[in-house]
This record gives sequence, C-alpha cells and structure tokens, in this order.
Amino acid sequence: MTGTTVPNLLWTAQRSVYSAALTAMGRSLLKTYQTFATKNVRYATTGCPFSKRQRSQIAPTAEVSEEIFANAKPYSEVPGPKPIPILGNTWRMVPVIGQYDISEFAKVTKLFLDKYGRIVRLGGLIGRPDLLFVYDADEIERMYRREGPTPFRPAMPCLVKYKSEVRKDFFGELPGVVGVHGEKWRQFRSKVQRPILQPQTVKKYVAPIETVTEDFIRYMENARDEQGDLPHEFDNDIHRWSLECIGRVALDTRLGCLSSDLTKESEPQRIIDAAKFALRNVAVLELKAPYWRYIPTPLWTKYVNNMNFFVELCSKYINEALERLKTKKVTSENDLSLLERVLASEGDPKIATIMALDLILVGIDTISMAVCSILYQAATRLPQQEKMAEEIARVFPDPSKPINFADLDKLHYTKAFVREVFRMYSTVIGNGRTLQEDDVICGYHIPKGVQVVFPTIVTGNMEQFVSNPLEFKPERWLEGDGRLHSFASLPYGFGARICLGRRFADLEIQVLLAKLIRRYRLEYHHEPLDYAVTFMYAPEGPLRLRMIER
Repeated sequence: MTGTTVPNLLWTAQRSVYSAALTAMGRSLLKTYQTFATKNVRYATTGCPFSKRQRSQIAPTAEVSEEIFANAKPYSEVPGPKPIPILGNTWRMVPVIGQYDISEFAKVTKLFLDKYGRIVRLGGLIGRPDLLFVYDADEIERMYRREGPTPFRPAMPCLVKYKSEVRKDFFGELPGVVGVHGEKWRQFRSKVQRPILQPQTVKKYVAPIETVTEDFIRYMENARDEQGDLPHEFDNDIHRWSLECIGRVALDTRLGCLSSDLTKESEPQRIIDAAKFALRNVAVLELKAPYWRYIPTPLWTKYVNNMNFFVELCSKYINEALERLKTKKVTSENDLSLLERVLASEGDPKIATIMALDLILVGIDTISMAVCSILYQAATRLPQQEKMAEEIARVFPDPSKPINFADLDKLHYTKAFVREVFRMYSTVIGNGRTLQEDDVICGYHIPKGVQVVFPTIVTGNMEQFVSNPLEFKPERWLEGDGRLHSFASLPYGFGARICLGRRFADLEIQVLLAKLIRRYRLEYHHEPLDYAVTFMYAPEGPLRLRMIER
C-alpha cells in the first residue's frame, strides 16, 4: 500500500508517504524522461531478478572511512541551480517569473539529470532543507543497505501536525508508522509488522478479496455502455474497490463502498467522499504556501475534519471487532484475522485503530492509482495482455472455482507484467531519506540533515541500469540476460521502511487481474492518455476501458 505497494497497500508503499518535495514531482509526458541513454554500461546480469538480486560493483555495506571523507569534494561544489540572495532557489518555483512549473516537477528532475549529472543539489528553498537528487543506482543501493534500524524518511507535514499537535490527545505516544520517525516509529512498527508481513496472514485474505473483486466486476459489467465502454469516472470506481479491499483487511468489515444506491449521508458515501478529498487536497496542502501551519485555513480545517472522520470510523469498527473477539472460539493463532491478531497480542484497541488508520491512509490512492495504470497498459498492449490471459487460463482452467494462494503464485508472467508497469510508469515517483549523519555520495561530502531524493521514475528508465529501457518487456523480469539493476526501480522501497502493506497490495492486484483478464479482454478506443502526477503517477483523463467477453 505503498506504498507499497502497497504497491506499496498500501500508500510506495510504499505508499509510500513522502515529503512535500517528493509529492511536488508534477505532471509530464513519460517520453520526456525516457528518451535518454548513458554510454557507459557497467552492469552484468547475475540471473533472474525474481530469484536473486543483481549486485552492484561497489561494497554496499562498507563504512565511509575518514580517508574517503578527506578525499571527498566539498558540499558547496555539488552541481545544481544556483540560489540568489534572499530568494534562494524558491523563486524558480514561483508562477510567471519562475523557471520551473511545480506541477511538472517530474520533468524538472529529468532536466536536472541532463544538465547537471548523476547528483544534483537544489538548495536555497525557503523554509525547507536542501534537496539532493541522486540518479545512481549504485549509490542508492549503498545508502539503503547502510541505513540503521530507524531510517528517517521525509514525511507529510500536514499529517505530522495532525498527529503530533491537533490530535495528540488520541495518538499520544502511539503515533503509528506513517509520518513518524525514530524510536517511536520502530516501537509501533514492531507491534504490528509480524502479523502484517507473515505470508500465512495474507493467505487468509484470498477469499475475502476475491469476493470483493467479484462484486466489483459485476458492477463493471452493469456500468458498460452499449459498446462495452466503462464510464468516464471509472477511475473513481477503482478507488471504491480499493477502499472496500482495505476495509476488509484493516477493519474486518465490508464498508459498502461498492453499493449502487448510496444516499448522500450514508456511511459508505461519506467514506468515498472523504477518500476523494484526501486524493485531491492533500497534495495542495503540501505543495502550496503552508499558511495552515500558522493559521487554520479553510482547507486545513476541512483536512482536520476529514482525518477526524477516519479516526472515528476506525475506532468504531475496531471496537466491534474487539467485542466479537471476546466471544470467538479460538484454538490457534491461525483462527484469527490480521486485526484480531493485533488485538489479541497487544491488548490495546488503540494500537489496532492506528494501524488500520495508517493502512487506509497509505492505501487510499496507492493501490487504486497503480491499478488504473496497470489496466490502462493492459488495454493498450494487447499482445502482452493475451499472454497474461493464456497464463491465467492455464493456472485457473475453471473460472467458477475459487482462487487459492498457491495458484496465484504461479502467475509468473502476470506478476512480471505488473513489475514492468511499475518500472516504466512508477506509481510512486520517488523515495527519499533525510541524512542522520554526514555521508559521501557520488564523491561529495554531504552534511547531516539534507533530504536525499531517489527519483525512481527516472532511474528505472535509464539505459545505464536497464537494458533497452524504452521497450515494454515483462520478460526481462523472468530472463537472465540484460541489465536490470535491482535498485533502479523499487516500487515498495527497501529496508526497514519497506512498504508495510506490500503483500496485501500484491494480493489485491493479482486477484483482480486473475478474475478480470480470465473472463474479459480489455481494450481502449479513445484518445491516448498522458501520465501525470497529482499525488501519485497515473494516467490522466477518463479511463474508458472496453470490456469484451472472451
């Protein structure tokens, strides 16, 4: 839920939850940052990336010695746009007079690479630490592998303020895993990560997710027009499916978001409206001047009310689950759902409530935006879609029989297709870390406190790290030939802060593809959609897919 992935759930997940700088990466055409190549090819493949990671030529876990620091070039020499007195580099983002449109920041990151090289400093940002863009997968690997047990990932300031100030009465010393760092983050994650990440926990949700997905496909069947095209707002319907899946996993309930006769004041409709608000307005709070930090602006007030609604929603269903658990006959841990395992092991319903809240926050947009992208690519790449359909039919010859986890694991090409979509059209456009100590990156001495940005949407499309990156080739994830640096494309992140809900994100995507592609061919017969960024990277415009029975 990423961010992860979720895929990551799922806010890459992990998503991921990013700093305002990362969420600022705005809309641009994919070709803008895919049409370049680097001459020096330094990597040799070591096998199938699904079975083993391709290691770089550096020693990723090596400590940075005093000698390395002594020979490093000073931070002041890192290339990048030069700030001017008083205004620094902030003026470059100002409408009319600035050089960069903040809504096209993804394009800007590619321009940085072209102009300055594999490391770029964007300093002089009023009210923000310096941003350091790193376009070297070797360096990204080294930093990930060397980070300690509590990596500091830049978080959403609005969520931090809500948790630590506005609702400190509720969160207190249990702030969760989203927008939290250090020892508090580690302590909370340690309470919930075991049940969330265990494969046997995920297996229990194959049938519930299949039921939700069957309801969604029935809705899709009824929503088609006479040509078989889905409605203009189909992307919103994908959000509703995603919410229903998250509710089933995090709250042990069906939220009712797929119902067709919802009234304006019904709880499911309020959930849908709250999710839409989060999708459309969180980025506004993050990107524009943060007056809300000092005065309660109208948008900030709506944000707080929206968050309060989600807290109340989670608390309601957690309390219901707790009452059910008191009378439930349990012979082993396997009899318990994810939520029940957390309630039983921790004994504090607030821990379960905050876990559910974080899963919902990170999953609202990450999974749904990823699915929008995957379905659009499937509908516009029919040869690859047919390969998926053949594999799915082979693994699931009888579409009326329930799906099981073991058979899902056999969908190798289908999973490779998803991975290739994430590489070329990364839903999570970047990740990052705030340095907790001085480091040497690309030969420069980088001081503590700098925010390092890993622009996955760029590195995943670099010839230096991926063979023929402009070619959409799912087979690259199954074959052993060609370059494929495993740290060039990380949809769920890596290490201690890898997307907590990634297994559930993968499950939801795989079940949807298995059920949908098995029975229908997806086509697209309208104007091509450009990819753009609001908070995640996905096709922009009406997702009017055509469903044709196989």
